[in-house]
Amino acid sequence: MQPDALVIGAGPAGLMAAAQLALPGIGVMVAEAKPSVGRKFLMAGKSGLNLTMDEPQDAFLRHFPAELHPMLRAFGPGDVQTWARDLGQEVFTGSSGRVFPKAMKASPLLRAWMGQLAAQGVTVRTRWRWTGWQGDALTFDTVDGPQALTPKVTVLALGGASWARLGSDGAWAPLLAARGVGTSPFLAANAGLRVDWSDHMRRHFGMPVKGAMLRAGKTTSRGEFVISERGLEGGGIYAISRAVRDGADLFVDLLPDRTPDQVAKRLAGPRGKATLANHLRTTLRLGPAQIALLMEFARPLPAGGTLARLIKALPLRHAGPRPLDEAISTAGGVRWDCVDQALMLRDVPGVFVAGEMLDWEAPTGGYLLSGCLATGRWAGLAARGRL
Repeated sequence: MQPDALVIGAGPAGLMAAAQLALPGIGVMVAEAKPSVGRKFLMAGKSGLNLTMDEPQDAFLRHFPAELHPMLRAFGPGDVQTWARDLGQEVFTGSSGRVFPKAMKASPLLRAWMGQLAAQGVTVRTRWRWTGWQGDALTFDTVDGPQALTPKVTVLALGGASWARLGSDGAWAPLLAARGVGTSPFLAANAGLRVDWSDHMRRHFGMPVKGAMLRAGKTTSRGEFVISERGLEGGGIYAISRAVRDGADLFVDLLPDRTPDQVAKRLAGPRGKATLANHLRTTLRLGPAQIALLMEFARPLPAGGTLARLIKALPLRHAGPRPLDEAISTAGGVRWDCVDQALMLRDVPGVFVAGEMLDWEAPTGGYLLSGCLATGRWAGLAARGRL
């Protein structure tokens, strides 16, 4: 079957594009390289699927490049919530403004979504890996041998270059380059940091660091992070990873709600026979993880005001971001000057791009997923208009 519309990539952006294209009389096919759809989407839901953010539009848009603003105004946080409810998945807003489905996992939402697409007549082909073009035809390696399709419109939603085992491997970049489409280099986004720990840190692996504030350049984060065997990970680290990647030094304020003078005054209290670690615990209420970081990055610990200043601005030495494939997402991708306002490739008419393929970077969770859904919808509507 030669479809009228072809979507390559069955993640959130691709499935959203397919939903816009699926009108009576339009044959829509989704081609996915992996054995099943939405693999990275399902992984995102393992710790609670953060669909979007419940915040004013201006605050929400500040997390995205200007090129994405029209798409996010057309399909913003409220629309994402309505979309989930229409699929039978009630949502709720947490204390931080993050929006989750009540089921928390991604699998019920994905099942309902795939059922809706099937009812609309969308055909899904798994284990179809896109290999480029042969003339005007798009070519694929499949379990049934090579295949070639010549749809009237195509939406590419192939993801970035992280989590290759889930389908986002960036292998599409040279295929587009062969057609004259420029891409910016891939960079790790929302990534943990590598740290070569000393042996005394082993007993602290897995410990969360709560209540601290991270600072890298002008970027700050009050999010929780974790001391892991491989380094520092978690939402707090991801929020400042771009600034660190761009060269900013990283500091942590272990007591952000106290001034340096207040910390120094408490430290000056009588210590008696208590060890310094116990003194820090009893006078400042520092936990084991915070004290471990102090011991790791400031040993031997100084006294008085110098120690207070370190508690307020402890340098965190690291060896850079975790490898690209371990990043939650990637910066880089199809350059904005290579697509028009409809997200169609200027040099390949009839071919649109969406999701993480585009050169943008967003914080984790709701922002990233909202951007993928909004660009997928935008590209799908534009492709439908071209039909």
